[in-house]
Amino acid sequence: MEDGFIIGESQIIKDILNTAKQVAPTDATVLIQGDSGTGKELLAKFIQANSNRKDKKFISINCAAIPSPLLENELFGHKKGSYTDAKEDYIGKFGFANGGTVFLDEIGEMDLALQAKILRVVQFKEYEQIGNPQPLRTDVRLISATNKNLLELVKLKKFREDLYYRLNVIPLFLPPLKERGTDIEIIANYFLETYSTKYKKQIKGFSKEAINFFYVYEWKGNVRELENVIERAVVITKDQYITKKDILTEENKLQKQTRNLEIKSLKDAINDFKRNYLIESLNQCDWNQTQTARKLQIERTYLAKLIKDLKIEKI
Repeated sequence: MEDGFIIGESQIIKDILNTAKQVAPTDATVLIQGDSGTGKELLAKFIQANSNRKDKKFISINCAAIPSPLLENELFGHKKGSYTDAKEDYIGKFGFANGGTVFLDEIGEMDLALQAKILRVVQFKEYEQIGNPQPLRTDVRLISATNKNLLELVKLKKFREDLYYRLNVIPLFLPPLKERGTDIEIIANYFLETYSTKYKKQIKGFSKEAINFFYVYEWKGNVRELENVIERAVVITKDQYITKKDILTEENKLQKQTRNLEIKSLKDAINDFKRNYLIESLNQCDWNQTQTARKLQIERTYLAKLIKDLKIEKI
């Protein structure tokens, strides 16, 4: 399912998009949580595209990328002459986005003083520019995002509790890519088509080994990492199918070697081993279950049960 921006057919993504569609026509504030690279800004754009503000501006600000004094100026603007380099009036993002949507990414990085000013925008739809004591009005829909646990930051007095509850009216959580099942292959094929077109390459698809690698790799960088890996593979491959060799980099080789060091419950660790071992065994036997069961010295019926229980899909 590709709903404008978000690609995937997993139930968890369907549920997120259904909730996003429900809240999109309202002006309720939304807090999107998830690891880096999971697509938080894409989800914010999806909400904007399905809202009554879809024809208005969508302004994105990364709060972690701009130092606090500059961030305040970027958000709220200034009056001419308010400081040395203020050669002319600057309306700021909240003024520029009036009628539209402002997306504050990595809001957990914002300092407490600036958080108080954001709270005023949320509560009263007004703000003050630097050098202008007269409050200005703005009609914006605010969507925030973070890869941090804001409640923990509240407990540590690093994030305002009142602002947290104002932002968290509609919480949405984007899961890591590794928890999205067959979405990995769907997204990989989307990027394959995108970059094959961009680089004018005639690539038909992925080898079985490459697809199996997608499912056993951790994808700590999530969708963003997958996109980078696919683009690189498209650029370097000389074949019609992208192989495991094409998608291996020094970074993901190292992660593959060390991924089992992560401490899990014994049951989960055993299931991970079983799943990965069965996938490799089936791949070597070209997914012939009878032959695979014989090599593993188990009954074919037991192999079929393991494939079902471990949710292994035939490639």
